[in-house]
Amino acid sequence: MKRHISLAAVTVAATLLTTSATMAQSVCLPAPRLLTTVPMGGQVGTTVEVTITGDNIENADQLRFSHPGITATQKLDKEGAAIPNRFVVSIAADCPTGIHEARLMTRLGVSSSRVFNVDNLPETTRVKPNTSLKNAMAVDVNSICNASMTRRSVDYYSFEAQKGQRIVIDCAAKGIDSKLKAVLIVADSTGADLQVERRGGAIDFTVPETASYIVKVHDLTFNGGTTHFYRLALRQAAQGEVVPRLPSIETVSSFSWPPTGLTSEAVLSETEPNNRHAEAQKITLPCDISGSFFPAADVDTFEFTAKKGEVWWVEVASERLGLSTDPSIVVQRVNGEGANETLSDVVEFSDIPSPMKLSTNGYSYNGPPYNAGSSDIIGKLEIREDGIHRLQLRDLFGGTRNDPRNIYRLIIRKAAPDFALVGWALHMNLRNGDRNALSKPIALRGGATMPIEVVVVRRDGFNGEIKLFMDNLPEGVSAAGLRIPAGKSSGIMLITADQIAPRGLSNASFFGQATIDGKVVTHPCRLASMQWPVPDASREIPSPRLLADVPVSVGGSEFATITIAPVEEKVWEVTAGEKFTIPLVHTRRCEFSGANISLKTYGAGFERVAAFDAPLAGDASEVVIDLAKLKTPPGEYVIAFYGSAVAKYRYNIGAVSLAETALKEAKQAAAKMASKAKTLAEAAKAAPKDQQAASNKAAQDAATKHKSATAAALAAERQLKSVTAKAKSKDIVDIIVSKPITIRVKPAKTAEKK
Repeated sequence: MKRHISLAAVTVAATLLTTSATMAQSVCLPAPRLLTTVPMGGQVGTTVEVTITGDNIENADQLRFSHPGITATQKLDKEGAAIPNRFVVSIAADCPTGIHEARLMTRLGVSSSRVFNVDNLPETTRVKPNTSLKNAMAVDVNSICNASMTRRSVDYYSFEAQKGQRIVIDCAAKGIDSKLKAVLIVADSTGADLQVERRGGAIDFTVPETASYIVKVHDLTFNGGTTHFYRLALRQAAQGEVVPRLPSIETVSSFSWPPTGLTSEAVLSETEPNNRHAEAQKITLPCDISGSFFPAADVDTFEFTAKKGEVWWVEVASERLGLSTDPSIVVQRVNGEGANETLSDVVEFSDIPSPMKLSTNGYSYNGPPYNAGSSDIIGKLEIREDGIHRLQLRDLFGGTRNDPRNIYRLIIRKAAPDFALVGWALHMNLRNGDRNALSKPIALRGGATMPIEVVVVRRDGFNGEIKLFMDNLPEGVSAAGLRIPAGKSSGIMLITADQIAPRGLSNASFFGQATIDGKVVTHPCRLASMQWPVPDASREIPSPRLLADVPVSVGGSEFATITIAPVEEKVWEVTAGEKFTIPLVHTRRCEFSGANISLKTYGAGFERVAAFDAPLAGDASEVVIDLAKLKTPPGEYVIAFYGSAVAKYRYNIGAVSLAETALKEAKQAAAKMASKAKTLAEAAKAAPKDQQAASNKAAQDAATKHKSATAAALAAERQLKSVTAKAKSKDIVDIIVSKPITIRVKPAKTAEKK
């Protein structure tokens, strides 16, 4: 793979390395994760019943969406009680079509998201198996069907079509968070294949004869199950009409596109033929051109005149548009004419490098699980001599591809310094078998601080400092940005929930600010997350994507395992070159394995503070910081201390006491009904003949209620056993980050002259 996926960033103390490498350490406290919604979307202006599944989603009472035009209420039974994991979703008539985010609000806070699609077409959901031609499910043209792939099978659908109709058949899978690698086949009514698409594309089918036709869907490796869901769309189209693909999620790399102020449409279009130098398309700079890597092995050549000393910036977007392309550019100067023409290389452009070092082994130890780089291009073109220049643009993966949908946007401009930001929850990094890559929603426990790693792609030579901010947070939650220093590529956002923070959820504003050419420039920071929790990334490649919004929540039912905070909430004022001590207080809420936690330091200018040990059984510690060694210049800084420790965590212990109470009440109710049933049974035996029927009925009703009460008591007993087993103490490696600390370094006093 061109871009490696890896795990990042926290080194675990040596005391944690005693676990055998063959046994993966449990890492990260449980977080709520929404895994599936059935169906996966709906039509505008309709109401649809949705069933959900997930991890750690007990007592989920809200299904929330990233757009206010989609709302949900819990499905109720005949008695008016909420049915677990079922919701009635209403889609407003003016809700925009496309991809939205669905999330649950649980006792632990907001869950990870799952894509929810909105379209204009009528929708159905497959209910019965359709794994043979005989039981093919009938679908209408101009409709969408939601389904999950049947493992080791082919799903069959039938449709009626008229001769000459053009029908575009599309299958959304990877683009809607599915693990399915869809293969699409159009067949005749006997099942004989007519057209096949194995690369995830759509089928453009012109109907040869009026008849019934079959669509077959299967996974490339015939895998399947609830995680292999898909949306099958059949649309009628006019000849020559451009039919857009079903909407798709955004890759992490796409956060850096488009540049600020770019129009939605390019000014110019690439014109074929322009493969050979003699056919070069004449352009003038600056320019904005749209084109495609088509046909196979296409090389688009552009010619322009430039003067010595001019500096231009070249940007290409294609991979960031969601395409599996790899643009490459060579710029050459043209010397001479005709038969005497020669070319000399000026510059070659390829990838936008990752802002952070990637893992060297593909999944762990020395890099993040997210790659914010791209196979697209941002590069500087310096003109060394007056004259004619030629730019050749090709797709390095396009030698055998023959798809006009592999488009690009080429921009050549004067410098417009700028930046783009993306962030993700910091991931653990253990050397004793941990290979997890987990979605980590911002679901805070009371007293916890969650670090969000933020990286920047700098554009057109911008190299300045970027400050990070977050607004619109839930009650009791605060955020402190550890800035991205000038010339650096990453910073940290720390999100902290007070111990007494109430349960809450809000869509936060996450952004960065920088001064460019004397003006304050503000840009949003996108958030990225894993599509699926991957316990072992050596067996399954993690797949991250961008999110549509930045939800921040407090669960209100659990607390952080430990809170480490400065003894005073204040700005610590110190003088440059001095040594000072910060006393820390520990608020422990569980036991830990090991005596100490080794803490390092986040924060520009303070990363080289030596690691120090803090007692896990103690209530206090301190850190000594020597500014003379650090050579930290005057200014205001935000820092935090971080490390990891093995916590003896108990899951949802509150459920145990509730289950105990429920069992006690159920047993009492069963005993009461047993007594009543016995009394009524005896009364029925002794009842006069004229009261016999009524007495027998009362006894039978009481016996039925006793049976139900006994079953309820048994169910309550099973529930108690279940929650007790889940609440059993378990060793889990927890990432621990202190509350942010603000330090103001004042200039050193100069000696007075005599």
